[in-house]
Amino acid sequence: MKLAIFGKQFDQKAAPFVKQLLQELEDKQIDVVVWEPFIKKLNDYGLRSDYNTFCKHQEIKDNTDFLISIGGDGTLLDSTILVRDSGIPIVGINIGRLGFLANIGKEEIALAINALMTNSYTIDERALLNVKTNPDIGLNLDFALNEITVSRKDTTSMVTVHAYINDIYLNSYWADGLIIATPTGSTGYSLSCGGPIIMPGSENFTITPIAPHNLNVRPFVISDKHKLKLKVEGRENQFLVSLDSRINTIDSSVEILVQKENFKIKLVQINDQDFPTTLRNKLHWGYDKRN
Repeated sequence: MKLAIFGKQFDQKAAPFVKQLLQELEDKQIDVVVWEPFIKKLNDYGLRSDYNTFCKHQEIKDNTDFLISIGGDGTLLDSTILVRDSGIPIVGINIGRLGFLANIGKEEIALAINALMTNSYTIDERALLNVKTNPDIGLNLDFALNEITVSRKDTTSMVTVHAYINDIYLNSYWADGLIIATPTGSTGYSLSCGGPIIMPGSENFTITPIAPHNLNVRPFVISDKHKLKLKVEGRENQFLVSLDSRINTIDSSVEILVQKENFKIKLVQINDQDFPTTLRNKLHWGYDKRN
């Protein structure tokens, strides 16, 4: 078995759990390769750092069984850049805060490694969004696991986002922006803007306006078989398009084309994890705080 490890930042309180992960892999004589920028963080905390390293997607796509993302949800989202369409399952270990995606707790590290070695896990496949532009401006990394956000740039004024479904006019959103979220992303930015929580595997997307001027404009759920086209108007000649955490500046003359990506991201689930349980645990559903 060969594992790739991806991480970014961690503090002194999280260092023992990173050390435990590395020790578990060493004890079980698992072949490990570490994302090169993460080596510096290991050095900073005096952890073992004499690992083979990788920097690019191409270096792991054909020879890696799993990628371990150790951090939080943001780290896991960034790890999709390295996995892409390779089919490598991502093991999300949460040493951050909420942990919807990276939902293997830091106290479950040994359990997770044992599960990988004994095939005692399940794979949860998550749909992604794909973005193209017209005219084509050559967007790099044109997919998103959580959401695509169109928003204003260098202004406090609203933008107008004209939205079309399969070339049929839907609405003109006067707002700070517009979110197109996957079921995975429905618990993220979209939720904070009033969007619904959607069960993964539901095969749909949510269109959620950001602070809309018209209060009767509400989030709209559509099938992921549909194609969206977005045209943006505003006082500025440019606007922002973010794909998860990757931000692009685009001219207002450019149309945004959004549809379902033709590959999925695989997330490793252990210990009978499921989405409803994650919701209850992370959002504290069913807990009476008065006690």
